[in-house]
Amino acid sequence: MQQSVVRQGARERRVPWNASNTVLLFAFVASLLLAPWGYALVPLAAAGVALAGTLSVGREALAALDREDGLWLLVLLGYAGLWLWDVSRTGVWPVGEGYRGVLLPLWPLLAAGLLVWLRLKPPSRMGWWLGLVVAGIGVGLIALYERFVLGAYRADNGMNAIPFGNLSLLVGFLALAAMLGRLSRPPPRSSPWLTLALGLAAVAGLAASLLSGTRGGWVAVPLLAWLGYRAFRVVFPRRQIRIVAGLSVLLLAGLVAMTAITGYGVSDRVAKAVDDVEDYFLEGDTGSSVGLRLEMWQAGAWLFIEKPLLGWGEGRLEAARDDLVAQGRLNPGVSEYDQLHSDIIDTAARRGLVGVATLLALYGVPAWLFAGYLRRCRDAQGRTLALSGLMISVAFVDFGVTQSMLRDVRGLSGYLGLSVACWVLLRARLDVLRRRSRSRTRGKEPQGT
Repeated sequence: MQQSVVRQGARERRVPWNASNTVLLFAFVASLLLAPWGYALVPLAAAGVALAGTLSVGREALAALDREDGLWLLVLLGYAGLWLWDVSRTGVWPVGEGYRGVLLPLWPLLAAGLLVWLRLKPPSRMGWWLGLVVAGIGVGLIALYERFVLGAYRADNGMNAIPFGNLSLLVGFLALAAMLGRLSRPPPRSSPWLTLALGLAAVAGLAASLLSGTRGGWVAVPLLAWLGYRAFRVVFPRRQIRIVAGLSVLLLAGLVAMTAITGYGVSDRVAKAVDDVEDYFLEGDTGSSVGLRLEMWQAGAWLFIEKPLLGWGEGRLEAARDDLVAQGRLNPGVSEYDQLHSDIIDTAARRGLVGVATLLALYGVPAWLFAGYLRRCRDAQGRTLALSGLMISVAFVDFGVTQSMLRDVRGLSGYLGLSVACWVLLRARLDVLRRRSRSRTRGKEPQGT
């Protein structure tokens, strides 16, 4: 009896922390693309809650971690540590668009602290689902308004159109995965309206990405679709899989047709990109959008070859690039950018092979962990969360080929926040399943032995 009272008291102490973390998770996912400072204010608020909560529970926070959590933390600390060392050796902090990137090297440290706290007091999946609904439908409405009412060339919600389009695409796929996960085995007391809303958010998110005119992110669409097919083919009957696949193809074709007919979106810009590539190689036109990007990649390759181990360093890369411009080897237009339009190339030139190793770990370790759980987990909700985490890693690898997403405040905050959220939700789900399994096992034991 006394033990039961103690356990009940412990549950009551846990509820407020878990509930507050659920609200914060919802706020982060929902505001990442919708609110001007949502990417920063919500994580900082979560850090305040985490600090207060950790002080109240003491060493219990570290006791909740295992080796896989430790690997996550090692990657985050290594990535942040190398970036901070780079800042210290050069005396220059990253600038970012609108000078909002000055504290970028600290974001992985914040993510590490939140991972520890959220593993101890995990949020509910409801915060994740509702956040995706608001984010997906919100960006869709904003994109439609900006393009068809205001007549903007590219929808962007007041930010760089590339991160807006890439993250909208990712939100669309995450909402689609959540919807299929709920359909495969609806949770207890399931709400049909939420499943429908997730489907609508998926459509709206993809539409927003198309209307943003972002091209590079759509290279990931076939791979993300294939991951979804592999994940759900063991859950849904083959006939339902074919129906879902057919509807998805029709939906995508309809969205592309909408942008093509109206003269807006990705289709127009893809055709222009092809022309720019031809002009660059055949006529030497380096001033187009694609031409400048190819110039920056070439600069990154030259600079990496000169200093392959540790690179040029934060701030020094831009100076070395501008020297190439002064020598007439690059188009002067590249000096207008504070990065090389590729996470991989920019990191290689700025921090060398050591920096590339930390970047690959930041991509690869989460992807490896999520892929492992996707293979092993038989629970529908667990598989959906593992799939979502893997989609985030794969999508950002693709985004990082043609854009420095991790040097953008929303890009880095989005990657770290969404990945950590999927991880803590997945591990919380598996912990619940293990407790249920142990409870059933104890219930089958002979009494009085």
